[in-house]
Amino acid sequence: MDKTAIDCHTIGGFFGVNGKKLQRQYKKYLSSFSTWAPREHAHEWIIYPENIGTHLSIDEVALSQGELFTIVTNKEARGKKGCLVAIVAGTKADQVIEHICKIDYKKRSWVQEITLDMANSMKLISKKCFPKAVQVTDRFHVQKLALEALQEIRIKYRWEAMDTENRLILQAKRENKTYRPDLLSNGDSVKQLLARSRYVLYKSRNKWTERQNERAQLLFSLYPDIKKAYSLTQQLRGIYNNHNNKHVAMTKLAHWYRNVEESGFKNFNILLNTITVNYQSILNYFDNRSTNASAESFNAKVKAFRSQFRGVRKVDFFLFRLSNLFG
Repeated sequence: MDKTAIDCHTIGGFFGVNGKKLQRQYKKYLSSFSTWAPREHAHEWIIYPENIGTHLSIDEVALSQGELFTIVTNKEARGKKGCLVAIVAGTKADQVIEHICKIDYKKRSWVQEITLDMANSMKLISKKCFPKAVQVTDRFHVQKLALEALQEIRIKYRWEAMDTENRLILQAKRENKTYRPDLLSNGDSVKQLLARSRYVLYKSRNKWTERQNERAQLLFSLYPDIKKAYSLTQQLRGIYNNHNNKHVAMTKLAHWYRNVEESGFKNFNILLNTITVNYQSILNYFDNRSTNASAESFNAKVKAFRSQFRGVRKVDFFLFRLSNLFG
């Protein structure tokens, strides 16, 4: 019955039955929750050794009131029945390792590759639990950091533009005048240009609309630093998109490193150090071009499932229903 993800409140309303009462009846009598084997420890850990495969993903997801759970999924199941390998409360490495290691070592040794983000806890969990697996840092987490560094530069200039405009408004008031901002050729003020360029900077040039292209050219002419930072993010994207050979990617990354160092941007140099720390696992992406997209997709399904049932009142019962779908 859980496989259909039935909303008891909806059914109750349709048939004129008390929804909450129907849900209680379902939980106590209609479902197999009362005899579910992992029930006693589900709020702490659940493992499905039979679902382990050669290619895994590991990530964290918030289930209830921001409480994080570490989830390991099997890529081969493509987010369907049998994809859930383990779900453990929290992200503390020692606790997660303890529970995942309840899976037989021989089965854990089957794992050839595991994708993850750059969190140290995830790297340690992967190393201890799946010692023979190659770790692959998800490309989208790396690109996200580059985009955040770019947006940080845009936001800095936006605050400066807001401060300048506020001072001019106050000055106009003191002089009993009406303040009218200077408008650019596309009708934006400088403050508006910086605010409205946010999504333009996320996209590659060939995906800009005509208006976005006009806005970008104005932005780049007024703020050469934003143009240079945008170029750095696009170079990094190009390395990921256009190269399958690890050795070629190494050479391209070396050129990108030099460009970042020459730019003088502090936030991009912080990104550079982060990439250096995770260099080998980042390069491992170019072996099979594996990403953590399956884990992100699974997390989205969990959030949608949580939303459908109006949140998580009882974690163990929610995990029971989740396990029936994906375990």
